[in-house]
Amino acid sequence: MDAMDKVAGLSPEDSVFKARRFRPEFVQGGEQCRLSVLQPAQDQGLAVDLRLALARRMAALNADQVLMDDYDAQLLALDPSEQLLALAQGETKLDEPLAAIARHVDLVTLTPRAAQASDIERLVQAGLNNPQIVALSELIAFVNFQTRVATGLRLMRSL
Repeated sequence: MDAMDKVAGLSPEDSVFKARRFRPEFVQGGEQCRLSVLQPAQDQGLAVDLRLALARRMAALNADQVLMDDYDAQLLALDPSEQLLALAQGETKLDEPLAAIARHVDLVTLTPRAAQASDIERLVQAGLNNPQIVALSELIAFVNFQTRVATGLRLMRSL
């Protein structure tokens, strides 16, 4: 079982679980992607607890309670700061650069079409460098992908 099976509520007896294994490269690739954005070997200055707080925030924006609970458990195991807990819970009154990061995460998660080059410039002004912006973008893309795939798998399982 991988993390996607877990958040989708799949077990090895489920037909959807078995169907996912028809394309093992997708299962393995998804898990490798998850690890690379949440627990990378080189964090680019975006620590694991920050990444988990952001992932939890995005799960909440997508109204995915299962993922929220999963990310809460992972985050709390790292004994995060009060600022990171507030970030994870959707707080907007945060110190910089967390405020800029939160605004960007919320924007891209909720209204990706509204994102513009000036939004990246705001991240730069808040002190993020190019590798951090790329890492943040990868995290945003993955967690939003994860919520959609998990929802789809849950729907398939319910049929």
